[in-house]
Amino acid sequence: MNFVASIILLALFNNIQTNAFGVTNNNPLSVTSCRVRSTSRSSSRLHSSSSAPSDVDDSGSSGLLSEEDRNWVETPERLAIKSKLLQLCASYDRGFGASPKARNQVQELVDELESMNPTPRDAARGINGGDSTAEDVPLKGIWRMVWTTALDVLTLGASPVAVPGAIYQAIDPPIATNIIDFIPRVQSLLPISFPPSLLRAEVKTRTSLRPQNSNRVGLNFEAVKLIPIELLGVQSSGFLPPFSINFPSIPLQDLPGVDPSNSPGFFDVTYLDHDMLIIKQNDPGGYFVSIKVDDCDP
Repeated sequence: MNFVASIILLALFNNIQTNAFGVTNNNPLSVTSCRVRSTSRSSSRLHSSSSAPSDVDDSGSSGLLSEEDRNWVETPERLAIKSKLLQLCASYDRGFGASPKARNQVQELVDELESMNPTPRDAARGINGGDSTAEDVPLKGIWRMVWTTALDVLTLGASPVAVPGAIYQAIDPPIATNIIDFIPRVQSLLPISFPPSLLRAEVKTRTSLRPQNSNRVGLNFEAVKLIPIELLGVQSSGFLPPFSINFPSIPLQDLPGVDPSNSPGFFDVTYLDHDMLIIKQNDPGGYFVSIKVDDCDP
């Protein structure tokens, strides 16, 4: 999940009352699909205890599990580490309020999980889209961020205007959409009965497989969209249009002296199982820990 475009988002948000709301847009308000078809891998089988026979599925049949499914079966050790990790993530507001000690503690747990990564290779398979079936795309789904060390995201929390709410990455190859919900900073200080406001920012990227690393996902930024979802308790779809910026589409292979396989926009999958994803982005760097969710509805 590369948030290089986050600075653009923050600048646009700070000026949205004077810019975005006055832009004419003939398209109806649209929000990126917040439901991605799940893979066909049986979640109940993957949650099976490691003490159960690995060649017997949850229905009691004798069908053999594949090597990958064997790796994805949750083990008590991994489960305990993930539980500790999620507790720290929640205690320190996803990294926005983390002390140096907390960051070190989280990194130690991340390192432990990476050492027992059940998907050490081919995590990015099917990321180009095309004819790949759902079960051939391990990354496909909606992932909600629970921790980050990336400065380009952490700085979003320093805005005097708004604070980041939920942050998602919706992966439906060949498109990955980074979604950030913003709420007015003052809103958290007001009574819960006060009419809420919510702005959603979406960064659309096109994903590609990097041949030199089967766990690496290349990214090409295509567009940024700001979508007013709610204004003082009123749904904004009828009177506040979205504001979009489309980036020039220049195929990297057409640029002289540029090797698309070495372009700086990418992230590496360092851990992936049925409900947790850990990635490390290339530039400007930083880790992201995410959990799989059913939707990203505001």
